[in-house]
Amino acid sequence: MAEVINMPRLSDTMEEGTVAKWLKNVGDKVEEGDILAEIETDKATMEFESFHEGTLLHIGIQEGEGAPVDSLLAIIGEEGEDISGLLNGSGSPSEAAKEEDASEPEAEAEESSAPASAPADIPEGVEIVTMPRLSDTMEEGTVASWLKSVGDEVEEGDILAEIETDKATMEFESFYSGTLLHIGIQEGEGAPVDSLLAIIGPEGTDVDAILKAQASGGSSKSAPKQEASKEEAPKAEETSKKEEAASTSQDGQRIFASPLAKKIAEEKGINLADVKGTGDNGRIVKKDIENFTPAAKSAPSADKTEATPAVAPVALPVGEESIEEVKNSTMRKVIAKRLGESKFSAPHYYLTIEVDMDNAKASRAQINNLPDTKVSFNDMVLKACAMALKKHPQVNTSWNGDSMLYKHHVHMGVAVAVDEGLVVPVIKFADQLSLTQLGTAVKDLAGRARNKKIKPDEMEGSTFTVSNLGMFGILEFTSIINQPNSAILSVGAIVDKPVVKNGEIVPGSTMKITLACDHRTVDGATGAQFLQTLRAYLENPVTMLA
Repeated sequence: MAEVINMPRLSDTMEEGTVAKWLKNVGDKVEEGDILAEIETDKATMEFESFHEGTLLHIGIQEGEGAPVDSLLAIIGEEGEDISGLLNGSGSPSEAAKEEDASEPEAEAEESSAPASAPADIPEGVEIVTMPRLSDTMEEGTVASWLKSVGDEVEEGDILAEIETDKATMEFESFYSGTLLHIGIQEGEGAPVDSLLAIIGPEGTDVDAILKAQASGGSSKSAPKQEASKEEAPKAEETSKKEEAASTSQDGQRIFASPLAKKIAEEKGINLADVKGTGDNGRIVKKDIENFTPAAKSAPSADKTEATPAVAPVALPVGEESIEEVKNSTMRKVIAKRLGESKFSAPHYYLTIEVDMDNAKASRAQINNLPDTKVSFNDMVLKACAMALKKHPQVNTSWNGDSMLYKHHVHMGVAVAVDEGLVVPVIKFADQLSLTQLGTAVKDLAGRARNKKIKPDEMEGSTFTVSNLGMFGILEFTSIINQPNSAILSVGAIVDKPVVKNGEIVPGSTMKITLACDHRTVDGATGAQFLQTLRAYLENPVTMLA
């Protein structure tokens, strides 16, 4: 089915984009992750990648031409597909504009009302910052954390907040200088793209007047602010609860603790009521939990002693039932949705083999003795997978309804655990990289993923995925296929144990690997042959150095 690609909003202030250069022509095959075009925004020229696969059927904006955000940029679909309905319905940018002028004057007036009223109602130097669209598929964002507070001075280029999209948690920088006058979306809250995120301007500006101006303009951006201004007290109370993470002790008194302190206390099994806070107003902070030493249990009080029969006292457990509801992050919701879709739409089956790792251990030790060289067992697995995929292209496919897509390139996804969940950075053209190059690429991508510096396009386009839990001591496990891949490899720990070689029991090292396959594209025999090839590479590492 054809997909309509619109002019994206690549910056917070972008209203129109110009196609500087097309990197694909009509009729070209397009893979997910391919760069479609270079687009000039109001700030820079940026590469725009495709989030869809198929044939480029139509180009709506020619090189050198500009068009507003959300104008029809291109159409991608199956070769020969009839797109006349899409063109008649959406049209080229010029046709769409004409139809909009003729048939939807009210909508156009509504869209232009906010800019028209802005000069009259919003003081000079005040900038309205909205929730940006940080990826092509992003519809809603969640503020993970604010790095600036109301009243702080903001310079152009300063990081305002960390925002969770449907793909990753990304830093969002300010394009303006001034004072942060207002925060429209609190930490942990989500809002649609273009919702009012913040207001930046000269210190002392009347924010209430700006919010009223936004509300009177009828813009959807003002909705969260209007509600906030009408319910300032409940909002302040809710924000206070989030920031203070208040709990209640057994005697009914409130205990104030930071979210981080509360989390660490829960992990360590520490009762907050036993901790003395050193923060403002006795608030418990991180260092209070880290420095906390449990005191010896006090003797029973006099009244309890009197009520106790004259027998040996029974130490009954004393505690408080506690349940905390934590709102799911955008990333967690997307992970749940995609893994659920994969598990329940693709018929999974699993194949497990045990690999002799004696030669791999010896080869790795020799390689790592070389100057400035460091290779991990995971790097060896990735290299072996990349080479095996070239020999078994059926495993490097995607299900496409009435057809299968054979990927002639190998883009290796590597599952990486981060605080918010799981991300899969992609090593492009992994089969063309050496062991040391693979190791360098994995360290770089995994490090930036954990530090929230990775870009969305660096997590797109995988053709095969590897998930390794061996470093956690997991001997064997199965994974859910990372769609649209047809398979994912689960790698367990290397175990030293007695093995039989040449009819004798000798010490050895083995590792179990499990291949999860989509039965629609990879038959059992095909998956087994792939694992045989993979085992041959791992048990004879010299073959991977040729």
